[in-house]
Amino acid sequence: MTHLEIIKSKIFGRDQIKGQLAIWRFPDKKIVWTNGCFDLLHLGHIDYLSKAKDQGDILIVGVNTDLSVKRIKKQGRPINDENARATLVASLHFVDAVILFDEDTPYKMIKMIQPDVLVKGSDYKIEDIVGADIVKANGGKVVTIDLLPGYSTSAIEEKIKNA
Repeated sequence: MTHLEIIKSKIFGRDQIKGQLAIWRFPDKKIVWTNGCFDLLHLGHIDYLSKAKDQGDILIVGVNTDLSVKRIKKQGRPINDENARATLVASLHFVDAVILFDEDTPYKMIKMIQPDVLVKGSDYKIEDIVGADIVKANGGKVVTIDLLPGYSTSAIEEKIKNA
């Protein structure tokens, strides 16, 4: 298998992920979920996702589709298309799986995946994190991770605009 094939094999459809979850759960692996747009992959994303992986054994990253990003972000986004964004996230060695979702929130995905740990940035209050109710009801935990100051796609866009 080539390196690119290995990366692409980490991008799952909804049906594919169900079978893989059964394999990961059999030896009682701790499943971690996080999600985002990941439009321009930057140091803040690397820091955040690596810390999310530290919360368990398997890191599944939900990536908003292009249609979803267009609905929730400002005009002109996403900058990179969903296939590029999913491939970039999947290329990180600490990411075990990437799955695209078309909804505005990952609630349905979290309900389907039933992660042991749900991770979001500390800019969210735990009670406002989508899917926290599902994870807590199953005995899992919700974790917030401090974001790396000064790193965001919006900050990069602003830098370019003002250059």
